[in-house]
Amino acid sequence: MTDFAARLQRESARRYHDDHPFHRRMHAGALGREELRAWVRNRWYYQTRIPIKDALIVAKSDDPAFRRAWLRRIQDHDGTDAHEGGLAEWRRLARAVGIGDAELDDPARILPGVRFACDAYVTLVREASLVEAVASSLTERLAPDLLARRVASWERHYPWVDATALGYFRTRLGRARRDGDEALAFVEAHAKTSELQDRCVAALVRKTEILWHLLDCIDASCAACGGDVE
Repeated sequence: MTDFAARLQRESARRYHDDHPFHRRMHAGALGREELRAWVRNRWYYQTRIPIKDALIVAKSDDPAFRRAWLRRIQDHDGTDAHEGGLAEWRRLARAVGIGDAELDDPARILPGVRFACDAYVTLVREASLVEAVASSLTERLAPDLLARRVASWERHYPWVDATALGYFRTRLGRARRDGDEALAFVEAHAKTSELQDRCVAALVRKTEILWHLLDCIDASCAACGGDVE
């Protein structure tokens, strides 16, 4: 691993949201049903922003090979029809925790702070250079460990959720590792100056802050409602 790659990994790991108090409670089985629903419902808005930010990244590149490779990420989330892909899998998860399609698609049900954080990620990608935008996605390299813990904790602590509805997490286990490795290779190949490397690190740090803020908003909302540990 190069010094630059090690720096990206270190700065990301220091701030990644796997250690957020809400995630710690989730993995300990301490969330009630309404708290899980709040997370699934609000995280949905983040999921809908992912293909949008990826489309912005594609539009920044003049390289057909890069565009072909990155377009796969959009299809991973959008699918080739409405019944497949990451968004369809998340919708199945929402149904499994008791959130109907009308509720999931109601923008009024998204916390304002969550919307602000997710929209800030799209803005970050829109305004950054291509290599900085790609660098902001490198949180994916830490996702597999978090996803593995999430699947294990949900199966153990939340048996009322149909295990087949956890398909999004299982699918992303392999894809996140693949996507993260490809993104790192691109960033290492194109961020050659110390100034550009600093900007890539800053973009990645900003992404971790956005993910953390998203959980802060959900956590505060659940605390204000008193939670419902069952």
